[in-house]
Amino acid sequence: MTTIKNPQVGAAIDVEVDGQAVPVFLAHPEGKTRLPVILVISEIFGVHEYIADVVRRFARAGYLALAPDLFVRQGGASREQALPGLMANIVRKTPDAQVMRDLDAVLEWARTYGADVGRLGVTGFCYGGRITWLYSHHNPKVKAGVAWYGRLVTGRTANWPTLPVDIAPVLEVPVLGLYGGKDDLIPLDTVQQMRAALDSGSSKSQIHVYPDAGHGFHADYRPEYRADDAKDGWQRALAWFEAHGVA
Repeated sequence: MTTIKNPQVGAAIDVEVDGQAVPVFLAHPEGKTRLPVILVISEIFGVHEYIADVVRRFARAGYLALAPDLFVRQGGASREQALPGLMANIVRKTPDAQVMRDLDAVLEWARTYGADVGRLGVTGFCYGGRITWLYSHHNPKVKAGVAWYGRLVTGRTANWPTLPVDIAPVLEVPVLGLYGGKDDLIPLDTVQQMRAALDSGSSKSQIHVYPDAGHGFHADYRPEYRADDAKDGWQRALAWFEAHGVA
Protein backbone atom coordinates (compact mmCIF):
# COMPACT_ATOMS: atom_id res chain seq x y z
CA MET A 1 0.00 0.00 0.00
CA THR A 2 1.19 3.51 -0.78
CA THR A 3 2.66 5.40 2.17
CA ILE A 4 2.27 9.19 2.24
CA LYS A 5 4.68 11.24 4.34
CA ASN A 6 3.14 14.25 6.13
CA PRO A 7 -0.31 13.54 4.65
CA GLN A 8 -1.92 16.50 6.40
CA VAL A 9 0.34 18.81 4.33
CA GLY A 10 -0.66 17.07 1.11
CA ALA A 11 1.09 14.97 -1.49
CA ALA A 12 1.00 14.32 -5.23
CA ILE A 13 0.47 10.80 -6.54
CA ASP A 14 -0.36 9.25 -9.91
CA VAL A 15 -3.35 6.99 -10.51
CA GLU A 16 -3.18 4.80 -13.61
CA VAL A 17 -6.31 5.01 -15.76
CA ASP A 18 -6.43 3.25 -19.14
CA GLY A 19 -2.67 3.55 -19.52
CA GLN A 20 -2.60 7.22 -18.53
CA ALA A 21 -1.06 8.48 -15.30
CA VAL A 22 -3.56 10.90 -13.77
CA PRO A 23 -1.94 13.23 -11.21
CA VAL A 24 -3.87 13.54 -7.95
CA PHE A 25 -3.25 15.89 -5.04
CA LEU A 26 -4.40 14.40 -1.73
CA ALA A 27 -4.32 15.11 1.98
CA HIS A 28 -5.69 13.50 5.12
CA PRO A 29 -5.15 13.49 8.90
CA GLU A 30 -2.02 11.66 9.97
CA GLY A 31 -2.35 8.38 11.84
CA LYS A 32 -6.00 7.81 10.96
CA THR A 33 -7.46 4.88 9.01
CA ARG A 34 -10.80 4.11 7.36
CA LEU A 35 -11.30 7.77 6.63
CA PRO A 36 -14.32 9.09 4.74
CA VAL A 37 -13.55 10.36 1.24
CA ILE A 38 -14.14 13.69 -0.50
CA LEU A 39 -13.45 14.00 -4.22
CA VAL A 40 -12.57 17.63 -4.97
CA ILE A 41 -13.15 18.70 -8.57
CA SER A 42 -11.36 21.82 -9.73
CA GLU A 43 -12.46 24.78 -11.78
CA ILE A 44 -11.23 25.05 -15.36
CA PHE A 45 -7.84 26.19 -14.03
CA GLY A 46 -6.92 22.73 -12.79
CA VAL A 47 -5.36 21.66 -9.51
CA HIS A 48 -3.54 24.83 -8.50
CA GLU A 49 -2.80 26.19 -5.02
CA TYR A 50 -6.38 27.22 -4.25
CA ILE A 51 -7.66 23.69 -4.94
CA ALA A 52 -4.75 22.21 -2.97
CA ASP A 53 -5.76 24.42 -0.05
CA VAL A 54 -9.35 23.17 -0.29
CA VAL A 55 -8.01 19.61 -0.16
CA ARG A 56 -5.98 20.42 2.96
CA ARG A 57 -9.01 22.05 4.58
CA PHE A 58 -11.04 18.89 4.11
CA ALA A 59 -8.14 16.90 5.57
CA ARG A 60 -8.23 19.10 8.66
CA ALA A 61 -11.94 18.33 8.89
CA GLY A 62 -11.16 14.61 9.06
CA TYR A 63 -11.40 13.44 5.44
CA LEU A 64 -9.18 11.84 2.85
CA ALA A 65 -9.57 14.48 0.14
CA LEU A 66 -8.38 13.92 -3.42
CA ALA A 67 -8.24 16.35 -6.35
CA PRO A 68 -7.38 14.73 -9.71
CA ASP A 69 -6.03 16.59 -12.74
CA LEU A 70 -8.93 15.83 -15.06
CA PHE A 71 -7.38 17.72 -17.99
CA VAL A 72 -4.08 15.83 -18.15
CA ARG A 73 -4.88 13.95 -21.38
CA GLN A 74 -5.65 17.24 -23.11
CA GLY A 75 -2.33 18.74 -22.02
CA GLY A 76 -3.27 20.21 -18.64
CA ALA A 77 -4.86 23.53 -17.76
CA SER A 78 -1.50 25.28 -17.39
CA ARG A 79 -0.75 24.76 -21.09
CA GLU A 80 -3.05 27.62 -22.07
CA GLN A 81 -2.55 31.05 -20.51
CA ALA A 82 -5.51 32.80 -22.17
CA LEU A 83 -9.05 31.89 -21.11
CA PRO A 84 -10.46 31.39 -24.66
CA GLY A 85 -7.67 28.96 -25.51
CA LEU A 86 -8.07 27.14 -22.22
CA MET A 87 -11.77 26.62 -22.84
CA ALA A 88 -11.46 25.69 -26.52
CA ASN A 89 -8.32 23.57 -26.47
CA ILE A 90 -8.39 21.93 -23.05
CA VAL A 91 -11.66 22.07 -21.14
CA ARG A 92 -14.14 21.61 -23.99
CA LYS A 93 -12.04 18.76 -25.37
CA THR A 94 -12.27 16.82 -22.10
CA PRO A 95 -15.17 14.37 -22.47
CA ASP A 96 -17.48 13.86 -19.52
CA ALA A 97 -17.25 10.09 -20.02
CA GLN A 98 -13.48 10.30 -19.55
CA VAL A 99 -13.94 12.35 -16.39
CA MET A 100 -16.37 9.80 -14.92
CA ARG A 101 -13.85 6.99 -15.54
CA ASP A 102 -11.03 8.99 -13.98
CA LEU A 103 -13.06 9.76 -10.88
CA ASP A 104 -14.07 6.11 -10.57
CA ALA A 105 -10.40 5.12 -10.76
CA VAL A 106 -9.37 7.65 -8.12
CA LEU A 107 -12.07 6.28 -5.86
CA GLU A 108 -10.78 2.74 -6.40
CA TRP A 109 -7.28 3.93 -5.48
CA ALA A 110 -8.72 5.40 -2.28
CA ARG A 111 -10.28 2.04 -1.47
CA THR A 112 -6.95 0.24 -1.86
CA TYR A 113 -5.34 2.95 0.28
CA GLY A 114 -7.64 1.93 3.12
CA ALA A 115 -10.26 4.66 3.01
CA ASP A 116 -13.92 4.04 3.78
CA VAL A 117 -15.33 4.62 0.30
CA GLY A 118 -18.77 3.79 1.63
CA ARG A 119 -18.68 7.30 3.09
CA LEU A 120 -18.12 9.24 -0.11
CA GLY A 121 -18.74 12.90 -0.81
CA VAL A 122 -17.99 14.94 -3.91
CA THR A 123 -17.59 18.68 -4.29
CA GLY A 124 -16.45 21.00 -7.05
CA PHE A 125 -16.21 24.59 -8.18
CA CYS A 126 -17.42 26.16 -11.44
CA TYR A 127 -16.61 23.40 -14.00
CA GLY A 128 -16.24 21.12 -10.99
CA GLY A 129 -19.66 22.15 -9.73
CA ARG A 130 -21.20 20.95 -12.97
CA ILE A 131 -19.27 17.68 -12.71
CA THR A 132 -20.42 17.29 -9.10
CA TRP A 133 -24.05 17.13 -10.24
CA LEU A 134 -23.19 14.67 -13.02
CA TYR A 135 -20.95 12.39 -10.96
CA SER A 136 -23.53 12.23 -8.18
CA HIS A 137 -25.88 10.76 -10.78
CA HIS A 138 -23.21 8.56 -12.38
CA ASN A 139 -22.17 6.94 -9.09
CA PRO A 140 -25.11 6.10 -6.82
CA LYS A 141 -22.64 5.19 -4.05
CA VAL A 142 -21.98 8.89 -3.49
CA LYS A 143 -23.55 9.80 -0.16
CA ALA A 144 -23.78 13.54 -0.85
CA GLY A 145 -22.48 16.26 -3.13
CA VAL A 146 -21.86 20.00 -2.84
CA ALA A 147 -21.81 21.89 -6.14
CA TRP A 148 -20.39 25.41 -6.10
CA TYR A 149 -21.70 27.60 -8.95
CA GLY A 150 -21.62 24.97 -11.68
CA ARG A 151 -23.57 25.58 -14.87
CA LEU A 152 -26.94 23.87 -14.94
CA VAL A 153 -28.85 24.27 -18.21
CA THR A 154 -26.33 25.39 -20.85
CA GLY A 155 -23.17 24.12 -22.54
CA ARG A 156 -24.29 20.91 -24.24
CA THR A 157 -21.71 19.58 -26.74
CA ALA A 158 -20.69 16.21 -28.15
CA ASN A 159 -18.16 15.89 -25.32
CA TRP A 160 -20.67 17.19 -22.76
CA PRO A 161 -23.91 15.52 -23.86
CA THR A 162 -25.72 15.69 -20.51
CA LEU A 163 -26.62 18.77 -18.49
CA PRO A 164 -27.32 18.80 -14.75
CA VAL A 165 -30.92 19.82 -15.47
CA ASP A 166 -31.33 16.64 -17.54
CA ILE A 167 -30.57 14.34 -14.62
CA ALA A 168 -32.26 16.42 -11.92
CA PRO A 169 -35.66 14.67 -12.07
CA VAL A 170 -34.04 11.26 -11.46
CA LEU A 171 -31.19 12.31 -9.18
CA GLU A 172 -31.20 10.26 -5.98
CA VAL A 173 -27.99 11.47 -4.33
CA PRO A 174 -28.62 14.62 -2.25
CA VAL A 175 -26.64 17.52 -3.71
CA LEU A 176 -26.38 20.98 -2.17
CA GLY A 177 -26.00 23.69 -4.81
CA LEU A 178 -24.34 26.95 -3.73
CA TYR A 179 -24.92 29.80 -6.18
CA GLY A 180 -24.54 33.55 -6.46
CA GLY A 181 -27.47 35.85 -7.10
CA LYS A 182 -25.28 38.12 -9.22
CA ASP A 183 -23.51 35.43 -11.22
CA ASP A 184 -23.36 36.61 -14.84
CA LEU A 185 -22.44 33.10 -16.03
CA ILE A 186 -25.33 31.37 -14.27
CA PRO A 187 -28.41 33.62 -14.31
CA LEU A 188 -30.96 33.12 -11.57
CA ASP A 189 -33.60 31.93 -14.03
CA THR A 190 -31.39 28.91 -14.81
CA VAL A 191 -31.06 28.20 -11.10
CA GLN A 192 -34.85 28.29 -10.89
CA GLN A 193 -35.09 25.85 -13.81
CA MET A 194 -32.83 23.47 -11.92
CA ARG A 195 -34.89 23.81 -8.76
CA ALA A 196 -38.05 23.02 -10.69
CA ALA A 197 -36.42 19.98 -12.29
CA LEU A 198 -35.27 18.72 -8.89
CA ASP A 199 -38.74 19.29 -7.45
CA SER A 200 -40.28 17.25 -10.28
CA GLY A 201 -38.55 14.14 -8.93
CA SER A 202 -37.88 12.76 -5.48
CA SER A 203 -34.48 14.37 -4.95
CA LYS A 204 -33.52 15.62 -1.52
CA SER A 205 -31.16 18.10 -3.16
CA GLN A 206 -31.28 21.78 -2.26
CA ILE A 207 -30.00 25.02 -3.75
CA HIS A 208 -28.91 27.99 -1.67
CA VAL A 209 -28.41 31.38 -3.32
CA TYR A 210 -26.22 34.16 -1.92
CA PRO A 211 -28.04 37.27 -3.20
CA ASP A 212 -25.04 39.57 -3.61
CA ALA A 213 -22.44 37.01 -4.71
CA GLY A 214 -21.07 36.64 -8.20
CA HIS A 215 -19.32 33.73 -9.86
CA GLY A 216 -16.38 32.26 -7.98
CA PHE A 217 -17.29 33.76 -4.62
CA HIS A 218 -15.44 31.01 -2.72
CA ALA A 219 -12.16 31.47 -4.61
CA ASP A 220 -10.00 33.57 -2.30
CA TYR A 221 -7.48 34.38 -5.02
CA ARG A 222 -10.05 36.12 -7.25
CA PRO A 223 -11.60 39.60 -6.98
CA GLU A 224 -15.05 37.96 -6.87
CA TYR A 225 -14.22 36.40 -3.49
CA ARG A 226 -16.75 37.18 -0.76
CA ALA A 227 -15.38 36.14 2.62
CA ASP A 228 -18.67 35.95 4.52
CA ASP A 229 -20.46 33.98 1.81
CA ALA A 230 -17.46 31.69 1.34
CA LYS A 231 -17.30 30.97 5.07
CA ASP A 232 -21.03 30.32 5.25
CA GLY A 233 -20.89 28.05 2.21
CA TRP A 234 -18.03 26.07 3.69
CA GLN A 235 -19.94 25.51 6.92
CA ARG A 236 -23.01 24.48 4.94
CA ALA A 237 -20.89 22.03 2.94
CA LEU A 238 -19.43 20.39 6.05
CA ALA A 239 -22.87 20.20 7.66
CA TRP A 240 -24.36 18.71 4.48
CA PHE A 241 -21.76 15.97 4.34
CA GLU A 242 -22.24 15.20 8.02
CA ALA A 243 -26.02 15.14 7.76
CA HIS A 244 -25.92 12.65 4.88
CA GLY A 245 -23.52 10.14 6.34
CA VAL A 246 -20.20 11.15 4.80
CA ALA A 247 -18.45 12.39 7.96
